[in-house]
Amino acid sequence: MGAQWKAKHKDLAANAKGRLFGKLAKDIMIAARHGADPAANARLRLVVEQARKVSMPKDTLDRAIKKGAGLTGETVHFDHVIYEGFAPHRVPVMVECLTDNVNRAASDMRVLFRKGQLGTSGSVSWDFDHVGMIEAEPAAKDADAEVAAIEAGAQDFHLGDEEGTTVFLTDPTDLDLVSRALPAQGFTVLSSRLGYRPKNPIDPGSLSAEQLEEVEAFLAALDANEDVQNVFAGLGG
Repeated sequence: MGAQWKAKHKDLAANAKGRLFGKLAKDIMIAARHGADPAANARLRLVVEQARKVSMPKDTLDRAIKKGAGLTGETVHFDHVIYEGFAPHRVPVMVECLTDNVNRAASDMRVLFRKGQLGTSGSVSWDFDHVGMIEAEPAAKDADAEVAAIEAGAQDFHLGDEEGTTVFLTDPTDLDLVSRALPAQGFTVLSSRLGYRPKNPIDPGSLSAEQLEEVEAFLAALDANEDVQNVFAGLGG
């Protein structure tokens, strides 16, 4: 599953697109605070490209940009909150929330973690590395991920979830620098964000099919919450 857990068969869920658009809209609004023009705002440009890739309606995208940039007269404020704990069978989990109601998010997390264990700050974060994650695809046939990682200053890389993509890992402070350096190495950046990579991921093979299903159901329930932006699980690929 890698550093960032993604629900299997999520595209089959009737409301999956709506949830995805909601998460992207938050990213767009936050990025648009630094300017509504994607051409002059690199962070916004990347998120807009992600939104277009999953066919977000243009009016939804434009509305999020204008709202985030303050062009609609509305005040946009999201608190960034991290929750730590364990999924069933002691799988460590980091949950990243962007919420306009911290009390609601906290209450929801307490309920959702009843099937696992909600921890305190630092209870599992020690078992994760805070890293920059850049998803990219080769723009040229001879593009070499290993060479690109070295030349661009990435710490590591691995195959992405989408066929043909590579995820480059960076120090958090180098995320923008490496993102801007990769195109010169023959890679087109699809997305870049900060996230959490497990230091000691649990081998899924050590869990029974039933146990793994319980973990998947727990992670899916977290991911479906309106305040949850990203879920990082300490489970191997």
